[in-house]
Amino acid sequence: MLFDQARNELELIDRHTQVLKIVIENGPIGILKLSEITGMQAHKVRYSLRILEQNGLIKASPQGAVAGDSVDEFLRTANEKFRELKDLLEMIEKHGDEIIR
Repeated sequence: MLFDQARNELELIDRHTQVLKIVIENGPIGILKLSEITGMQAHKVRYSLRILEQNGLIKASPQGAVAGDSVDEFLRTANEKFRELKDLLEMIEKHGDEIIR
């Protein structure tokens, strides 16, 4: 369906931000503990950790994941980025309403 890919991407962003929040609050933390706290399967947590690490938001330590060097910048700009996504979704919804009429 037309919206499936977008929905999947938004769900991934949600999952990644949930994992990041827990790492920031509880780091260092390992995959099994993250899985237990979030209720997510370990392979999904592992994937989120990999994506977060690639973006500099977390880094590995011998004790588990900890906040990365880019996390402060992410936190400063996150609300703005989320608002941009919300605005885009509202614009898409408006266009959909125009089609339905």
